[in-house]
Parts: sequence; structure tokens; C-alpha cells
Amino acid sequence: MSNPQQLRYSKEHEWLSPAEDGVATVGITEHAANALGDVVFVQLPAVGESVSAGETCGELESTKSVSELYSPVNGEVTEINEDVVADPSLVNSAPFEGGWLFKVRVAEEPGDLLSADEYTAYTAG
Repeated sequence: MSNPQQLRYSKEHEWLSPAEDGVATVGITEHAANALGDVVFVQLPAVGESVSAGETCGELESTKSVSELYSPVNGEVTEINEDVVADPSLVNSAPFEGGWLFKVRVAEEPGDLLSADEYTAYTAG
């Protein structure tokens, strides 16, 4: 499993893209998608909703369990991925591409996000 180098990762297994014009993309990692199993339902935060780093902002339901979705940053949701709402299996098949979850205008990025190498080491243990 390869974690894209340009992303930052939370210990709750979300990834964050570098912000473009202050807006970053959030998804869950391949590690988390594999652990969840087949995702069958996603509940995402609403556009305009404020999210806080480390706080729950949605849910992912799989054939195995229900898992909370955490925001890796403080900010305001600017867009949700309607494709993943319609087809939750995108979370499993393309967690770093078409399976992204939402975009957020970043107010503050916490200092505890991990690099790809740090996240790989974190999930190996």
C-alpha cells in the first residue's frame, strides 16, 4: 500500500491534500478503507458547515461496521463528493482519487498531521 507523498495524514486515518486557494480535499486512507471493508453508505458534513480538527463530521458504514469520519483540520466545508454519496464503493476502489469525501476552506491546519512516511510507519505497528 502506497500513501501519496504530497498528502498529510491524521492518526484517525484521514488524508488532506495541500490547500489550493485555501481549499483542501479530505478523504480516508487506503489503510482505513481496507480495514472498513466494503463501504455501503457515507454521511458527509453539509456544505457551509464548520468542522474542527479531530472532531466527528460524518460516518462511513460498511458491511462490517459503522465508523466515524473525523476532520483533519479546522475550516468550512465548501463541497462534498456527490459521486461518493451515490456510489460509496468509490471509497474502497479509489480512496485517493475519485473516493475523496469533502473539500474544506482551511482556517487552521493542526501541527500533528503526519507525512506519508510517518503515516506508513504509524500504520505498520
